[in-house]
Amino acid sequence: MDRETAWGIVCEFVESDSLRKHMLSVEYAMRAYAEHYGEDPDSWGLVGLLHDFDWEIHPTLEQHPMDGAPILRERGLAEEDINTILSHGPLAADMRVTLRDKALYAVDELTGLITATALVRPSKDIRDVAIKSIRKKWKTPAFAAGVNREDVEQGCEVLGVDLWEFHVPLVLKAMQEHAAELELDGSLA
Repeated sequence: MDRETAWGIVCEFVESDSLRKHMLSVEYAMRAYAEHYGEDPDSWGLVGLLHDFDWEIHPTLEQHPMDGAPILRERGLAEEDINTILSHGPLAADMRVTLRDKALYAVDELTGLITATALVRPSKDIRDVAIKSIRKKWKTPAFAAGVNREDVEQGCEVLGVDLWEFHVPLVLKAMQEHAAELELDGSLA
């Protein structure tokens, strides 16, 4: 499946602009991880883009992403891509086998915390966000309370990367490079 087709699926099933931006954030982070590991950025980005396509129609952890898999199969997504998408849920630890599976799990929740950190800045520009700001927000459980920090930590552990020395900087940089597409370029200030 190509990216244009995947984006069409996102637009068909996702109405929420913030959810679409989250999916784009995960795509960009996955592309950065693929480049780091010398893997195919298009393949890794595709699963990042599609990972939550069914959240609005299957909004529980019992349904999502399992109930979305048949839709992706009908649309022609490769089974290995579907397996990676299935592996990103908190109930699917035994499915995280490949580096790509582990990276998707690790970046998913973190993108939300980074986005929230950018949006509380007066500039609303992700390019103004520093690692120390994210770390400070991380330590405040009430901030972006929906972000499961334990999932991020577990994701880093299974991926074998340091949260603050590698993971957060890589994901932040990937998102900063796409500030305009994510509407985190100060245009909302």
